[in-house]
This record gives sequence, C-alpha cells and structure tokens, in this order.
Amino acid sequence: MPSCNPNPPTRARLAQTCTAARHSSGFTYLGALFAIVIMGMALATASELWSTAQKRAKERELLFVGNEFRNAIALYYNKSPGAAKQYPKTLEELLKDPRKLTTERYLRKIYRDPLTNKTEWGLVTGPDGRIEGIYSLAQSQPLKTGNFSEADREFEGKTSYADWKFVYRPKQAPLPARPGQGAPAAKPGASVGSPPSQSR
Repeated sequence: MPSCNPNPPTRARLAQTCTAARHSSGFTYLGALFAIVIMGMALATASELWSTAQKRAKERELLFVGNEFRNAIALYYNKSPGAAKQYPKTLEELLKDPRKLTTERYLRKIYRDPLTNKTEWGLVTGPDGRIEGIYSLAQSQPLKTGNFSEADREFEGKTSYADWKFVYRPKQAPLPARPGQGAPAAKPGASVGSPPSQSR
C-alpha cells in the first residue's frame, strides 16, 4: 500500500491517489448506509403487510366462529320441546341440550375468540337473561367494513369488533290480513255492489 508521506518526486502523484482513495471510501460508506435504509424500509413494509394479512385472517375466523354460535343458538331455540321457544341459559347448553333425554349437541365446542385467544365472549341476553347471541370482547377497529354476507349485513360500517353481534332472531310470521283489507274503497255517493252508471 503506498505511503501518504512520499518523497518530493512522487508527492503530487501519490497525493492524488490518497485523495481518490478517501473519496472512494466515502462513497462506499454512503452506499452501505443507503442500502441499510432501503432494507429497513423493505422490512417495515413486509412486516406491515404480514400484520394486515394476519388481521384479515382473524376477521374471517371470527365471522366463521360467530356464525357457528348463531346457528347453534338457532337450533337450540327451534328444537325447544313444546310450544314455548327458549334460548339457552349458558353457552355450555349448546354442547349438550339439558332439555332432552338423549344427548343432542348443537355446537362441537366453545370456540376461542381469535382476536383475544380466549373462550370468554360478550353475551347478548334477553329480558329473561337467556343468551340470544355473542360478540367479541376485542375493542379494536376492524379492517373489513363492507361486503358482508346477508346474515352479517348489520356489521357494515361498524368501528369496533365488539359491534359485530352474532344474534339469532326468529323470523316473525306475517300478520293475517284483516277482513275486507285490500278491497277497493267505494266512491263517494256510490252504493256498494251497485253497477257503475253508464253515460249516454
């Protein structure tokens, strides 16, 4: 390696060599620093994309699990013995209906909330305290705000997962029409059943 303290005959030439070496070293350092910054940005972007993908996967799982609970509650309600329909008192009653002499299950297990990783759920109860639905206890904001299925249409625009309430409501039968309802109203001054007068 040439010395940077040369003899007088070669001082100018070697001074140029040392200056070029210093410039080259500076460019190498800046290039390495720039590469590190680019790698950091790429890793941050990849981490954000991975986090978003994980959150969307948990949302899909929550929709699946929530509808499993809702369907199980619907089966419990509609299979009530006798004329009086009942909701379950506890979620565990969905695993084995205590009203039946034989074992009848409407839910395979008490699912974990994919957002909290716990089997604890918020409960939607009626005036009698029986369970009509469930919801997640997670308070974070969902990514999905639209394009829900018909059963989950009420979730559109909600700002918290806790607002995704998976409730079973039995469809109300249409009320019978009252006698004479829907018949055309008689014109003032015309007797009911009389044929319309013909103009000559």
